[in-house]
Amino acid sequence: MSDNHNDDGRGPHSDAAHPNGASHELALPIADPFADPGLPHHLPRRTDVDERAAKRAERQVSALFTLSTLCTIGFVACYVGIDKDKAIRVQTLGRVNALNFGLGLTLGGALLCIGVGAIHWARKLMNSEEIVDYRHPMKSSARDTADVLEMAKAGAADSALPRRKMIWMSLAGAMAAFPITLLVPLRDLGPLPHKRLRETLWQDPNRRELVHANGGARIKPADLQVGSLVSAKPSGTVELEELAKASIMLIRIKPEDVASPGQLAKSYQGIMAFSKICPHAGCPLGLYEQSTHHMLCPCHQSTFDLSRGGKVIFGPAARNLPQLAIAVNAEGYLVAERDFDEPVGPSFWERG
Repeated sequence: MSDNHNDDGRGPHSDAAHPNGASHELALPIADPFADPGLPHHLPRRTDVDERAAKRAERQVSALFTLSTLCTIGFVACYVGIDKDKAIRVQTLGRVNALNFGLGLTLGGALLCIGVGAIHWARKLMNSEEIVDYRHPMKSSARDTADVLEMAKAGAADSALPRRKMIWMSLAGAMAAFPITLLVPLRDLGPLPHKRLRETLWQDPNRRELVHANGGARIKPADLQVGSLVSAKPSGTVELEELAKASIMLIRIKPEDVASPGQLAKSYQGIMAFSKICPHAGCPLGLYEQSTHHMLCPCHQSTFDLSRGGKVIFGPAARNLPQLAIAVNAEGYLVAERDFDEPVGPSFWERG
């Protein structure tokens, strides 16, 4: 083996060749690649030193808030004045609905002007001091809470609203007018029902004869046996929308099984007429159990006891099943004496 190598295979210039074990490599300082550059020197804005510039900025902010108010008025004007079926051609968009385009343009303009005005106000007229804060625990200390309140008071004072009346008056106008854009479209929910939901075809004296829902044959008391159920409707041609409110079920129960005298007064020899529409969600009823006199809604399992005036005994329905007062005419056929005493079907906001 050559004398230039040690037994462990290291050369004569390795660290082992130096008695102090020192290496020829020098440790150089490493520069921090993410050094904190610090904050630039604060320079006052023009509006801080020039009152004319501040006044000009104030007028610009007020103009933006005023423009927002005008856009809100334009929104209402578009809603009222533009035909919903009218179409226009817009560059790059092609053929669009004029009403949707007008509503979108004015609503977007109202929001944009409020936002741009608030930003311009903050950048030009509010305090521009740089503030550094460090991360802290999520729960605020009592001192932090007090500091926040102090900063809120300072911010209110810094906004200079008492001095800059033009800004706060125009802002108040814009913020007061903007909710109109949210209220006006509620008109599209449809016309008010007024009393149409309270009345059915049974209120017409000429339509009160009971006929079979299928076929239209008139009904005599002898046609119904105890425990039987028949679907019925008013006589004559009935539109589907009106039929949905006027549909009834005829059930014959032994008079001694009826719990309420008032219910018997609306019946004829134990024959009772109840609305076929569930007062919960408007589903059609028809699942009748003769032994218990219970009527079950197939949609949400609301259960009504027909021997106790259609009382709700189970399920989500909040009202009893409306009963129609019936009698017999001179020809011996069943007829309604009057309309339902209460609205039929699901509850509605105008009911009360």
